[in-house]
Amino acid sequence: MQKGENNYYAVIYVALPVMDETAHIEACLNAIKKQTYKNYRVYICVNQPDSWWNDTEKMAVCERNQRLMTALVNEDYTLIDRSSKGRGWQHKDAGVGWARKESMDAINNVAMPSDIIISMDADTVFGSAYFESVVDLFARFPDRMALANPYYHKLTGDEELDRLMLRYEIYMRVYALNMWFVGLPYAFTALGSAIAVPVWAYRMIGGISPKKSGEDFYFLQKLRKAGRIMTWNAETVYPASRYSDRVFFGTGPALIKAKTGDWKSYPIYHYSLFGEVKETYNLFEKLFTSDIATPMDSFFNTVLNEKDIWTKLRKNARSRETFCNACMQKIDGLRILQFLKWRAAQINISDEDSFIDFLNLFYKGTFALNTETFSFKSYPLVLLNAIRDFLCAEEKKWQFNDLFQ
Repeated sequence: MQKGENNYYAVIYVALPVMDETAHIEACLNAIKKQTYKNYRVYICVNQPDSWWNDTEKMAVCERNQRLMTALVNEDYTLIDRSSKGRGWQHKDAGVGWARKESMDAINNVAMPSDIIISMDADTVFGSAYFESVVDLFARFPDRMALANPYYHKLTGDEELDRLMLRYEIYMRVYALNMWFVGLPYAFTALGSAIAVPVWAYRMIGGISPKKSGEDFYFLQKLRKAGRIMTWNAETVYPASRYSDRVFFGTGPALIKAKTGDWKSYPIYHYSLFGEVKETYNLFEKLFTSDIATPMDSFFNTVLNEKDIWTKLRKNARSRETFCNACMQKIDGLRILQFLKWRAAQINISDEDSFIDFLNLFYKGTFALNTETFSFKSYPLVLLNAIRDFLCAEEKKWQFNDLFQ
């Protein structure tokens, strides 16, 4: 079956990178075994740098990976060995991105175009209808390039960890909601544990690009540039709330940095900055015929050292439509994030004030937060959780509406 055909009989291929996950992988594999949709295959890439075999501090990780390989060898999984001596990563940039790529590429070599790859992490669980829901969504919307599945971090009972987790998730949800509010095309949250992609779409974009970290973000961005992606599903994925240094950025490293009070990489961006990006987007059609000042000009000129980008894009565009599409591809999710960071440093508004301004504009009266007393560090945990749950519900409304547009 090709793109656009019914795929109720599609094979679900799970791409699962694993490194030192003995404590979590059993719950993940049990969640897979409980799926109501039984037409699935699981590809597990157990991995670590080969140099760790000569590192006394990392030797234990290597040994645990080997024990896991031994435990899984008689199970009905396809194992990719990137952990045994001589088979680990030989280059310094290797990591989860390469493990995800090796798993997905191996799947791509055997799968049919209408089959579906689900990207997963070993510390993630989900309900028994997850696979079935993914197959159903791609059958109903066969032209969609991918699914960025809804996620939710459960609380652990560790108050410090839970407070940091809630602050991080509020950051992600406020970011996504601001993107939805102004109508930007990169309104999705990239989690490697919660992505599904049809094999035909994987092939169309040339597969996933390996990165040390953030491969999920670049993967979804690549897919979004090629077509539409879905962000709604009735089923939710539950990544673990935990400190982790297995990757260089993402949830685990964010929590480690946050424990020291460092939120510089994950600020609550003021809603007005998203408006500046949208204002630039709104000028694309006029920019096709002549240069017009945009809120992002200084960013491109001084930060990225890209002069006169509109003229360059204009020269390669055959029509107004292709020009506007080229502008959308140029000002992508990465450029938007970079612009927000640059502008946030200029306006210097605190996370708390940005968050309160956001609530007062879009959800006035929902939460009574005082600019003088509200703090992510001290606000009652139960109320922070209520805010997180409210934002989660609001995001789902946008995701659902977008599905049918």
